[in-house]
Amino acid sequence: MVIDTGPIMDSSGFFFILITGVIVIALSYALDHVWAAAMPARMIYLFMRLPGVVVHECAHIAGCLITGARIQKVILFSKDGGSVTHTRPLLPFIGDVIISTAPLFLLPLALFFISWIFVTFLGCIIPAFPSSLGSPDTLIHFGESVTSTFTDNLLTRFNGWFLLYLYLTVSLVLSIAPSPQDMKNAAAGIILLTLAGVLAAGSGIPEAVDLLTGLVLLIGDGFTLGLIYGLLALAVSLPLIFWYGYSHRS
Repeated sequence: MVIDTGPIMDSSGFFFILITGVIVIALSYALDHVWAAAMPARMIYLFMRLPGVVVHECAHIAGCLITGARIQKVILFSKDGGSVTHTRPLLPFIGDVIISTAPLFLLPLALFFISWIFVTFLGCIIPAFPSSLGSPDTLIHFGESVTSTFTDNLLTRFNGWFLLYLYLTVSLVLSIAPSPQDMKNAAAGIILLTLAGVLAAGSGIPEAVDLLTGLVLLIGDGFTLGLIYGLLALAVSLPLIFWYGYSHRS
């Protein structure tokens, strides 16, 4: 059975997903800037970034394999970050988007997988976060879940593995956002796909609307995970943010 949700609803959902993606990218960039500026030593910042940068570059590698781009050189981590040099993908425009934005989709999935490991095998207590953050009630529930996550693992019953979980979570969130070069490479493809999405949403053609709905659901799940873990990393970073703000006012 095909449910006709209507072009207006699909258009709203499409733009909501775009806004969520922009928020995830902005949050990642902002937290990365704070950690880079507030760390007393460059080596501490590099240590924080290490897991996230490695997974970020692995996501680009996965994008190359999916789109048929031949990998020429890989730097998983260095003091300047990481990089993946590759040939043009076999898929024009779309291939560039997939390669450049792969971390935006794969790192939230990696965070979800890491959470499952720490809960299943390492005894961490991590409640089920809401599947979306589209209402005040879900935001309140998410805040309560984050608070209980810290109290359950650090106060009620201390679990040292939870500190490693926080480290990995913050590191991966700092590396979710595509780099400026990634965005430059994918700019043309992103514009074309966005225009295609707008046209599909307003066309009223059932097949186009159904395809857009499926893509919105798929992309939306990844962006929602990115936003949830980004907010968790923000909670971990709050003391550093306050200290950073205080030091720049002094």
